[in-house]
Amino acid sequence: MEEELKCPVCGSLFREPIILPCSHNVCLPCARTIAVQTPENEQHLPALLQPRGSAPPAAAAAAPGPGLGPGPAASLDSECAAGGGVDHADKLSLHSETDSGYGSYTPSLKSPNGVRVLPLVPAPPGATASQRGAGPAGSSLTCPQCHRSASLDQRGLRGFQRNRLLEAIVQRYQQGRAAAAAAKCQLCDRSPPEPAAVLCEQCDVLYCAACQLRCHPARGPFAKHRLVPPPGAPGPPGGGDGGGKGAGGGRKLPTCAEHDLENYSMYCVSCRSPVCYQCLEDGRHGKHEVKALGAVWKQHKAQLSQALNGVSDKAKEAKEFLVQLKNLLQQIQENGLDYEACLVAQCDALVDALTRQKAKLLTKVTKEREHKLKVVWDQINHCTLKLRQSTGLMEYCLEVIKENDPSGFLQISDALIKRVQVSQEQWVKGALEPKVSAEFDLTLDSEPLLQAIHQLDFIQMKLPPVPLLQLEKCCTRNNSVTLAWRMPPLSHNPVEGYILELDDGDGGQFREVYVGKETLCTIDGLHFNSTYNARVKAFNSSGVGPYSKTVILQTSDVAWFTFDPSSAHRDIVLSNDNQTATCSSYDDRVVLGTAAFSKGVHYWELHVDRYDNHPDPAFGIARINVVKDMMLGKDDKAWAMYVDNNRSWFMHCNSHTNRTEGGVSKGATVGVLLDLNKHSLTFYINGQQQGPPAFENIEGVFMPALSLNRNVQVTLHTGLEVPQCVKQPKLPSN
Repeated sequence: MEEELKCPVCGSLFREPIILPCSHNVCLPCARTIAVQTPENEQHLPALLQPRGSAPPAAAAAAPGPGLGPGPAASLDSECAAGGGVDHADKLSLHSETDSGYGSYTPSLKSPNGVRVLPLVPAPPGATASQRGAGPAGSSLTCPQCHRSASLDQRGLRGFQRNRLLEAIVQRYQQGRAAAAAAKCQLCDRSPPEPAAVLCEQCDVLYCAACQLRCHPARGPFAKHRLVPPPGAPGPPGGGDGGGKGAGGGRKLPTCAEHDLENYSMYCVSCRSPVCYQCLEDGRHGKHEVKALGAVWKQHKAQLSQALNGVSDKAKEAKEFLVQLKNLLQQIQENGLDYEACLVAQCDALVDALTRQKAKLLTKVTKEREHKLKVVWDQINHCTLKLRQSTGLMEYCLEVIKENDPSGFLQISDALIKRVQVSQEQWVKGALEPKVSAEFDLTLDSEPLLQAIHQLDFIQMKLPPVPLLQLEKCCTRNNSVTLAWRMPPLSHNPVEGYILELDDGDGGQFREVYVGKETLCTIDGLHFNSTYNARVKAFNSSGVGPYSKTVILQTSDVAWFTFDPSSAHRDIVLSNDNQTATCSSYDDRVVLGTAAFSKGVHYWELHVDRYDNHPDPAFGIARINVVKDMMLGKDDKAWAMYVDNNRSWFMHCNSHTNRTEGGVSKGATVGVLLDLNKHSLTFYINGQQQGPPAFENIEGVFMPALSLNRNVQVTLHTGLEVPQCVKQPKLPSN
């Protein structure tokens, strides 16, 4: 923050800062040194600005002799920079024309920050003391930062507003720095003791860094002690020093610059300055838009705080980016050494024929490493500078926000908000990304024949790197899995495609399930309640790269599915998000579910919403190519139970077996239990098993199936747990 508290002219902390029209600040003493008189008032130019031979006698009489040397002239810069009380006319006489030895010499003052300025032109004879301090009418002032000129009116420098907030922050900063310097370690054996680094709130003891590690470690009984900066040390951004409120509460309210007896109470939006009621009555701001001072103060504080949040986020990213860049330096060093060692080994294998070429190749590696290091160091320096500027601006803005002086805050809030927004915009997209990678994309081909040694060079083609699985995009849904991957950042090796491999869900061998250029793949038709391992690798013309890390995917324990409109008979009518089915024909029509089962135990239910004229709906399972224009179970592709209002039958290949008493009606529930571990199919009506297991020794892939006509409407319920308690089955009738 100290950079924000330094005057751009003298390079020291601000003293009596004033706000220029461009919103920049400058010390009042420095402002006197950089004020320049305009041509229409040339009659008041000092002797050093007048033509040779026209110096006033007073200036010539006050000039030192040649024997004085450069001493007075050398001291002028320091006096002007320090803002001393020496009269400007006396200072100018030190550089009179008779001593300089040069014709028509116009001196200039140079501040520690490199800003060259002209000295202040003294007021004409007979001017009052206030006029001398204010500067003559017709003078101008050039901002040392943005180089915008501002004309001075009859009030001179008194026409610029005093930055009371900045002055208070500088005073508090100086007091804090002095207090921090005075705080000494209370356990040091050294003489004098080291400056204190922390204060333990529980022990109430000041420690330097060495004593704190030795006497107050952050473990054991001291683990819960709180270490804070010593008294007077600058706190973290956003933290107060506890004295802001008191300081602001005891400060006298500022009075209007035009009306000494009136306090600021309103804010002129047009002029962007605080005003009093007398200013409004005088008419100068009568037609301007004015608002309550406190309301505008809070509004601008909120805007500045919001803008600071953006800069704070960028500062955090910049710190992390600096750590990344420093790690990148180490990686580049290590990889560079690895490549050099590999290169030396290959070149030594070719003995004398490769000796001369080896030196050239080593030079290429060195240049590549130096180039990468230079780019990274440039990024580090650039990012560090931006981070320091942003941090200083943040700390300064936080100190400004702590102040309880609305008018003083509003004097600088617009400029500060704009600076913070500009600072945030400087962190453009891509600014926090490394410009180079730590990898050396250089491969030496040592296979050519001896006569091709002189053409030996690095080739850029390498095997593709390991793909990175994007776990946040990998997911499972029912018996489908979706995998996503990407190539590592800063990878320049070309990739022609990817190979995705998946095991069988039972710890078996991997098999290829996808080969292509896409980086997102969904695999359907897997087993429910199974764990699959997946991995991916990339390939190009040089070969196949290494495998990625293996990701473990768990399919759903139970199946969630609906009726499938794409495979249903055209007379089937689906509603309720494809969970309710009926038919537009009096003949039986088949509809399948969207899930396919080949492993595990699965259970679903169908609720009978409507049952008219005693039809025979059929419930069960079927192959994907089942006949769909007749009752389920009449062909060899379906296994079903058809039921009326009194009894039921099992049917497969048009064979009717196991007639069982008990039928369905409106409101009944039919359950279907498919146990592919035992290869059996069992049916339930209203929670009670209907007959014995309907079918056994069934193998293959099955889909839920249903056949019905227009007299029946059923609703599908899925995602159900397998029934644990099974009631005694009904005995089949003879």
